[in-house]
Amino acid sequence: MCGITGWVSFDSDLTGQREILDAMTETMACRGPDGRGTFLRRHAGLGHRRLAIIDLPGGTQPMSVSEPDGDVALVYSGEAYNFQELRKRLVGLGHTFRTDSDTEVVLRAYLQWGEAMVDELNGMYAFAIWDQRHEKLVMVRDRMGVKPFYYYPTPDGVLFGSEPKAILANPLVPKVVELDGLRELFIFTKAPGWAMWKGMSELLPGTVMTVDRKGIRQRTYWRLTAAEHRDTRTETVARVRELLTDIVQRQLISDVPRCVLLSGGLDSSAITGLAARELARTGEQVRTFSVDFVDQEKNFIPDEMRDTPDSPFVRDVAAYVQSAHQDVMLNPADLSDLSVRRTVIGARDIPLGLGDLDSSLYLLFRSIREQSTVALSGESADEVFGGYRWFHDETAMWADTFPWLPLSEIVMGVQDLLHPEFREKLRLTEYVADQYSAAVAEVDHLDGESELEHRMRTICHLHLTRFVRQLLDRKDRMSMAVGLEVRVPFCDHRLVEYVYNTPWSMKTFDGREKSLLRHAAKHVLPGSVVERVKSPYPSTQDPGYAANLQILVKDLMGEPDSPLLAMLDRDWLQQAVEQDPTRMAVGTRSALDRAIDIGVWLDLYKPDLRL
Repeated sequence: MCGITGWVSFDSDLTGQREILDAMTETMACRGPDGRGTFLRRHAGLGHRRLAIIDLPGGTQPMSVSEPDGDVALVYSGEAYNFQELRKRLVGLGHTFRTDSDTEVVLRAYLQWGEAMVDELNGMYAFAIWDQRHEKLVMVRDRMGVKPFYYYPTPDGVLFGSEPKAILANPLVPKVVELDGLRELFIFTKAPGWAMWKGMSELLPGTVMTVDRKGIRQRTYWRLTAAEHRDTRTETVARVRELLTDIVQRQLISDVPRCVLLSGGLDSSAITGLAARELARTGEQVRTFSVDFVDQEKNFIPDEMRDTPDSPFVRDVAAYVQSAHQDVMLNPADLSDLSVRRTVIGARDIPLGLGDLDSSLYLLFRSIREQSTVALSGESADEVFGGYRWFHDETAMWADTFPWLPLSEIVMGVQDLLHPEFREKLRLTEYVADQYSAAVAEVDHLDGESELEHRMRTICHLHLTRFVRQLLDRKDRMSMAVGLEVRVPFCDHRLVEYVYNTPWSMKTFDGREKSLLRHAAKHVLPGSVVERVKSPYPSTQDPGYAANLQILVKDLMGEPDSPLLAMLDRDWLQQAVEQDPTRMAVGTRSALDRAIDIGVWLDLYKPDLRL
């Protein structure tokens, strides 16, 4: 995985700025606990923190090659899952390798094909190459945006990093947040390029950006496009199974211990079953981990989001595949621990957390990291195959907005939290409408699509280019905060492209959500999971968690000079902290979570707020 950062300045001599480059690099020590390195030349500096996964002794970075007319150096985060095939091709083209790492494959692919090498890669990655031969920086992000990448243009170059904190560590960058940067904290649209901090942007997925003396240029090398689907239903199910089998085989390659995240739902169970079958070929037992909450199964109450607890299905899958399984059990005190909250906000750089959904994920990853360095996840299957309830709710499907917003108690609750004057300044209704119009305008359609197919293609596109990016960012930050690499097989671009272009009628051919995945993976699953209704990532139902939030918010309200209270409705907060926690609505609890997040963020980062 790793963390990368860098600084290009064409009008300055950076060789005397090693201390600053080191400071930028060290902000990401958690992303790369196994090593660090810097590459420094007159106009460019690269920094790297390493999490060793492939070729432990040989994959150190920055990695460079001395060419006759200048060095070419690379800092790289992520994995190229087809590096073995690419290596063979490059050897055939005359390249020699000093290491067995995928990093060197990426570097030599650039030497062979230049920027066109991005078309050859399969994986999750964010990397930057300083090409001294042309005094040019090349920055690349993977197709789906699994790995994060931020940049900050300067008058004579650019700063970049895996996380905003690396860029903020450079004294050239003021910690300014304006009104435009705050809207995404209270709505769920994931505006392309949004990074909250003034002047900073996120490099878009599927993008190559180059920086030289002429300025900054970028091009899109991959995007979702509409194509006619010609396979029959039987052929489509077989192709999905074939792709998933190949993807899991590739993503199990590792020189360190690996495992699978298992929730008992269809997505994670499918990955678990396929991984178990592949590892059994060499006599290896798959290791699985789940998160659960004290007494959750015993006291579970069905709600609009979850019909059943996860635990029985987790046990079914673990027994079916005979995994070495471990439950990570959490209580309300674990989930509301303020030190955990500070770690989560510090990992994300922005107060965009999801309360116990984030803290439980972080604590799960922290526990896993004691035994494994790589984990496979079922993340993104709902976006690829159409699993969320709003895909199948008529009101949400046909709403003239992002389909996840009309049914989101979390979003509505967080907006209730806002001070009326601040809400008026944000103009969230207009903001969402603008974002939605821009997002819909990006969708390609086929001639002759029915009204339903046209709409469902749009909804699928919105999820794959907006919704999923928020969840991938969350997964990356929580995992890398403990130095754990989480791989997401369902984000393989071959699978995404193929399923995206299957008709909606085929995605739901058995009258249920995720029909294609259910039938493609049923050969590796127990019947209980094949028939299970979609259930999202678990959230605690213990009222003790809500009660702990009320205590934390009371402490925040005791600081009358805090800029937090200029954003939030004090009267609403007062009513919320006086409620019976056993009767607290999901939206109210989410709003309290967000209030605490913002308070912690203000304390940690001390931003210059310009409201």
